[in-house]
Amino acid sequence: MDRQVDVLVVGAGPTGSTAAKYAALGGAEVLLIEKRSEIGTPVRCGEGVAKRWLEEIGLTPSREFICHEVDGARIIAPDGTTLVLDETRAGNECGYILERDLFDRFLAREAAKAGSEIMIKTSAVALLWEDGRVVGARCEHMGETFDVHAKVVIGADGFESQVGRWAGLETPLRTRDIDACLQYTLVGVDGDPRLNDFYLGSCAPGGYAWVFWKDTDVANVGIGVNLSKIQERADAKKYLDRLIARTPGLARGEIVEEVAGAVSVSLPLDRTVAPGVLLAGDAARLIDPLTGGGILNGCLSGRYAGEVAAGAIEGGATEEALRAYDAKWRARMEEELVRHYLIKERLIRIDDETINKVLRAVSEIGVNRLSTSAVLEAIRAKYPEVLKAFDGLL
Repeated sequence: MDRQVDVLVVGAGPTGSTAAKYAALGGAEVLLIEKRSEIGTPVRCGEGVAKRWLEEIGLTPSREFICHEVDGARIIAPDGTTLVLDETRAGNECGYILERDLFDRFLAREAAKAGSEIMIKTSAVALLWEDGRVVGARCEHMGETFDVHAKVVIGADGFESQVGRWAGLETPLRTRDIDACLQYTLVGVDGDPRLNDFYLGSCAPGGYAWVFWKDTDVANVGIGVNLSKIQERADAKKYLDRLIARTPGLARGEIVEEVAGAVSVSLPLDRTVAPGVLLAGDAARLIDPLTGGGILNGCLSGRYAGEVAAGAIEGGATEEALRAYDAKWRARMEEELVRHYLIKERLIRIDDETINKVLRAVSEIGVNRLSTSAVLEAIRAKYPEVLKAFDGLL
């Protein structure tokens, strides 16, 4: 079963499928492998996305993978102060709720249509090395072990990336750079399905809780709690159950699905390229450290990785040629990721009253277009003493 291809992509989530698609469109022979028996399951995602990212990765909104569209969001402070962000304030940051399993399979089909070969139930178990360079991976499929020789290996295997670890690119995560997440899908809930809800403060220490509507009476209700704030294993569940119990519209719902996991809320990796290897998406720690969202950055970095890999093949896929990928994703997203990381670090430390003042300042002054600078200027005008918590972000 030994194989020879131009590009081997490990992991068939949104990042991997997008990388495989664009590598194939660039003329490369591509093999995309996925360890699970079914692409897209299990779903470990809130499933909410902004409209803008679809445009940027060249996807047309489709009912094939979108189950609901929202007009905006409500940001809810501990004292109940609510900031409504509709399209006039948030623009195309408002968005869609995906059927994530259908979305992942849609992207995999797009990769196949572009010319990629896909193998499910196939895991990478080691990298193949030659003269200090990665030249492929040893794989397992249905109990059979075989080698896939490739000019470029793209690691799209999540924030605990084995490819990154084997290539010497992964770095240890600090406790404060991980959020513990739990989400229920509730049926029979009551609320305003036009607006997603985000709860801040001590109800979700170091993170936030969310309500993403999938239908008029169905919602994903979840929570992310910073691991540095966790005292006991079941803390995330306690916080989520407590929030649901005190919110009448949610308390009447029935749980039909429960998913749990962890999300990195760290800075990106210092190195995402090694000889013969590119890391993309969550494997490169490109998850937004403020929101925990990773789909947009995964798809974008996957596209860049696929394009760069295909373009480098003819010249032997030198490390210098592959470094164009690192430069490309950093130019597009590094500044925002670093800024959001700094904000996340502040939010871990601030108390409920500070959050109340921030939301009141923005609500009362009336920010026309929401941005970090607009929020900080609103705070400066209303509660200048609060700016101490955000020192260095102006």
